[in-house]
Amino acid sequence: MAELDIRISDPAGFCWGVERALEVARTAAEEAEGPIHTLGPLIHNPAVIADLERRGVEVLGDASEAREGTIILRSHGVPREVREELSRRPVNVLDATCRFVKSAQERAAVLHASGYLVVILGEKEHPEVLGLRSYAGPDSIVVEKPADLPAELPNSRVGVVVQTTQSQERLADLAAHLAPRVKELLVYNTICNATQQRQRAAISMAKEVDLVIVVGGRNSGNTRRLAELCAEVQPRTHHVESAAEIDPQWLSGAGIVGITAGASTPPEQIDAVVRRLKEITS
Repeated sequence: MAELDIRISDPAGFCWGVERALEVARTAAEEAEGPIHTLGPLIHNPAVIADLERRGVEVLGDASEAREGTIILRSHGVPREVREELSRRPVNVLDATCRFVKSAQERAAVLHASGYLVVILGEKEHPEVLGLRSYAGPDSIVVEKPADLPAELPNSRVGVVVQTTQSQERLADLAAHLAPRVKELLVYNTICNATQQRQRAAISMAKEVDLVIVVGGRNSGNTRRLAELCAEVQPRTHHVESAAEIDPQWLSGAGIVGITAGASTPPEQIDAVVRRLKEITS
C-alpha cells in the first residue's frame, strides 16, 4: 500500500477549558488532603477519566454523596441547586467550569430574570444543558432543531442561549425560524471560540481528504458534532475513541487521510491514531 498523506486539523484536541480543568484535578490529586472527587466525569473522554482515577480522583454521581474532602465541579458546569447544596456540606469545592459555560449560564439567568422565555439550543440530557436549564427557569425550552419548538410559544419575548459545542449553522437556523413567530427575539451566541475554530478547521480539511478520522469520546457532544459536520462534507468519516478501532478496510483507495479531534481529546490519542495509520500502510 502506498504511503499515506496524513493531515491533522489545526486546531484539534484539547481546548483551554479542558486543559484548565485537568490542571485543577491533577493539582488537587497532588496537594489536596482527604478524598478527591469530580461531580460527574470531569470531561467526556473515558481514557482521561481512567487516568484521573489512577491518580486518586474518583467520580461521584450525585452531590448527596459528597461528605468530605475535595469536590471538583466538571468543565460542563452543574445546576445552580447543586452548587447551593455543596455550599452546605463540609467539603472543599474547586470550580473547573469552563468560562464559556459560565457565560452561557449568566446569560440564561439574565434573560429569565428579565421576563424572556429562554430557548436553549442543545442536547436535552447533556450535563451542560441540564445546568443551563437551572438558570433559564422552569418554563425554559430545550431544542435541537426548529422542529422541536412547540406549536404555540407561551411568551412573545424570547431569548436564546446555546450549548457551547453547538454549530453556528444550527443557531442561525433556529433564529431564522423564531424571528417571524415572536415580537422580541434576543439571541446570545454562547458557542465557544474553541468549538468554532475546530469546526471550521475540520470542515476545511474534510474537503481536501479522502477519509476523515474523528478522535474522541462518544459521550462528547463537541466530538460528535465534528463527526457530523465532517460527514456532511466527506461521507467517509469515522468517529473512534481509540486507535485500536481503526479498520484497515477504511483506508481502501484513500491517499489522503485527515484527522481531527474533539476539545476533550488529549494529544497522545491523536498521536496513537497517526501511528496506527502508519502501521496499517507500512
